[in-house]
Parts: sequence; C-alpha cells; structure tokens
Amino acid sequence: MPYDLENRLVIGVASSAVFDLSESDTVFRSKGEEEYRSYQEEHLDEPLPKGIAFSFIKRLLSLNDLSTDPVGDPMVEVVLLSKNDPDTGLRVMKSIEHYSLYITRAIFMQGRAPYEFIPALNIALFLSGSKPDVAEAIEKSLPAGQVLESKIVDDEQDNDLRIAFDFDGVLADDESEAVMKSTNDLSQFHAHEVRNVMEPHNPGPLKEFLVRIARIQSVEEDRKKEDPQYRNRLRVSLVTARNAPSHERALRTLKSWGVMANDAFFLGGIEKRRVLQILRPHIYFDDQSSHLEPASSVVPSVHIPFGVSNAKS
Repeated sequence: MPYDLENRLVIGVASSAVFDLSESDTVFRSKGEEEYRSYQEEHLDEPLPKGIAFSFIKRLLSLNDLSTDPVGDPMVEVVLLSKNDPDTGLRVMKSIEHYSLYITRAIFMQGRAPYEFIPALNIALFLSGSKPDVAEAIEKSLPAGQVLESKIVDDEQDNDLRIAFDFDGVLADDESEAVMKSTNDLSQFHAHEVRNVMEPHNPGPLKEFLVRIARIQSVEEDRKKEDPQYRNRLRVSLVTARNAPSHERALRTLKSWGVMANDAFFLGGIEKRRVLQILRPHIYFDDQSSHLEPASSVVPSVHIPFGVSNAKS
C-alpha cells in the first residue's frame, strides 16, 4: 500500500536551509565540481554545522510524538530536496543521521532545482537558501521561502515551536498591498479594507502551510482535554504592519480558513524587529526586504518573494 502524504504536514528542505554550507560552497565556487566532490568525500563523516532553519525543522519533527504511531503514521514529514547528486549528497544524509533528525526521504537532482516535485509530494512549504530557486518556485505558484542569513534562535531547554507570519503577501495574496502601492495613501488602504471587510482575502503562498499547522494545534488541544497537565508547544503569531481599522479583515480571513493565531501584533508601521526580538520565533516569514533586514538581526528569517512588493521594476 502506498505511503499516503495527503493528511500530513509535508515540508521540503534544501540542505542549504538546514545546514551551514558556507565552507562547502566556497570550495565549489573557487575550485569547481571535481574538487567539491573530493572535499565532500574527505569530510563524509564530519557532520555539517547547523543552519538557520535547523531548530525549526527539529522542533517541528518533535511534534510527531502527538501521533499514536510517530514512525508509521507521523503528522509531520520532512523531505530533503537537493541539487546535489546522490554521491555528494551522502554527507548531508549522514549529517541528518548524526543530529537524529527523522528525515528519511530525499530527492537528489544533480545541478537541477527539485522544486517541480513540490505538488507531487503534497509539500506545503519549501525552504532553501537559494534565491533563484525560491523565486522560480514562487513564479510557478509554489509555496517557497528563501532562508536568509540571520540570527539563530534555539532554546535548548525546551521543545516549543514558535512560528511568526506577516499577513499580506505571505498568508494572504497581495491585493491590499497593491492598493497601498498604487495609491501610496494609507487612508485609501484602510478605506479599501473597510469596504471589503466581509470579503476574505484570497490565499497567499503560505496559507496551506498555516492550515496544516492549525491541524496540529487542534491535536494539541485534544491532548490537553485528555491530560490537563499537557502544555501546548506550538504557538503561531501574526506580526503585521496593519493596524485598525484594517485589522478586522485580516482576522476574518483567518477565521474563514478555520485557523486562528495565538498572538496578533497590528503594528501600524512600528518596526517589527522590536516585537520579534521579544517574541523570539524559531522562524519568521515576510515578503518585504525592508522588514526582513532588521528582523534577520534578531530571529531566523525567511523571505517570501511574492506579489507587488517583489515585482521587478
């Protein structure tokens, strides 16, 4: 019987998202593919250093203990999608094993971006350090984000997972951002949102990812009913430049999708870094570089290159 991916949260990761490949990349760029192959073979049993999204992936996989059969029927599945060939990718797989990450499925495609397999594997989010690969995936309407060089948040004393999202251009489409960009008038943006308050936004690139995260939150709530001592580990926060009165449409949109954030920060132009450095999410998603540049100095940050904010001029 085929292994069913339909009812799981499936994440696709490039090795550049989970591990620090800076040393390997330097060899590849300066000495070429053959030297790179030799380098990886010589260092085969030397684990790669942890990368920006390592803590996010490890903590996400830890939520599989909520399943009655964590190995045979996990709630979360992470698949490695690599541009390496199988031989040079062996060091990545050995690093995965070294860190006890339960990632058993992988696709290796020598020199080719494997994002085209996102729909086939029911992947709700693909993370990569490659800007071109992520941009091409987004252009094909696939859920992808570029992991940026940023501060790592990893509190070893717990296994909580904190995820933070911008709203427009990430969870929702860029309809409202387009209004703001075309008018450059905040009052017209608010007026547009008030007129359309009862009309949910169309989905953005990470809507399905949030929906599947919400299913895990529901399982946690059920666990709490069975065991009053259970403490929820998964926390979702909305961190947006919206403020009243445009907040209501965003909240109504989330409700129409059957999801709810644990926290919502409607900042109205206040720099997001101020909140994020206290909130300390293990991963933060935003579509605008102007927000990500300061955010990346305090939290692991992912760029979603979607919509009018990322349109080429």
